[in-house]
Amino acid sequence: MPSQQDKAQTFQTLHASSPGFIMPNAWDAGSAMILAAEGFKAIGTTSAGIAFSLGKQDYNVSDPSLAVTREEMFVRMRDIVVAVPVPVNGDLEAGFGDSPDAVANTIVMAIEADLAGGNIEDKKPLEKALYEEALAVERIAAARAAVGGNAFVLTARTDAMQTDPPDALKTVVRRANLFLEAGADCIFVPGVTDLETIAVLLREIAGPINIVAGLGTSQGNAHDMLAAGIRRVSLGGSIARSALGFIRQCARELRDEGTFGFSNNQIAPADLNALFARRKADRP
Repeated sequence: MPSQQDKAQTFQTLHASSPGFIMPNAWDAGSAMILAAEGFKAIGTTSAGIAFSLGKQDYNVSDPSLAVTREEMFVRMRDIVVAVPVPVNGDLEAGFGDSPDAVANTIVMAIEADLAGGNIEDKKPLEKALYEEALAVERIAAARAAVGGNAFVLTARTDAMQTDPPDALKTVVRRANLFLEAGADCIFVPGVTDLETIAVLLREIAGPINIVAGLGTSQGNAHDMLAAGIRRVSLGGSIARSALGFIRQCARELRDEGTFGFSNNQIAPADLNALFARRKADRP
């Protein structure tokens, strides 16, 4: 199994290469291994998928007791990292603390967990508001300082399009470039999937961009985004939410019809056993 530094260096190379790459998001070891087996060069974790698998809330959390703790999140992210040989990018949310020091500590934990990279958001937890711009930049600068001489892809996520402030697109561009100046390697902009807006981002932002697909819409095409110049396309919690949607569909068919049509698309036990046997084979 490659070391954290090996995988982080591979991850850095992916961000410097053209065309870009698709990075689907896993929520546990099994989902990560299935995605890696399909040939994806890197995998992201999804805070939404992890939260929902734990029966907790994500993003628009109504009560702090329903949020996933940093410790819970890192347990699951470590499970994912050790399950696959490809680089894993961690969804580090807002850094699990408002202060730059808290963000820096989370980055240290991410490197110790052998993550190849991680996202830091500029949205305040439990609020539909962004961190004040100077503080948001300071938080990214602290994250970069915490990386030190390690190979680690630091992604700065701005939720300006999601929180819908005045002149959201201008806010995205301004914050993105400030984050890059503060040491971010990649910019993550949720809420954009159309090629027209993507073209503006590519023209105005001076660094690699991550676009998330499947966030409340099935519109867009990852291949078209990469052809336009986007460096990384992630899926956030969309695969996890789709899997949960399928569970509900199964339950309703079973409850209402008593039939088992949902089982037609299952992966055979022998195939899953063969896939998961690779985990031992990948160990040094």
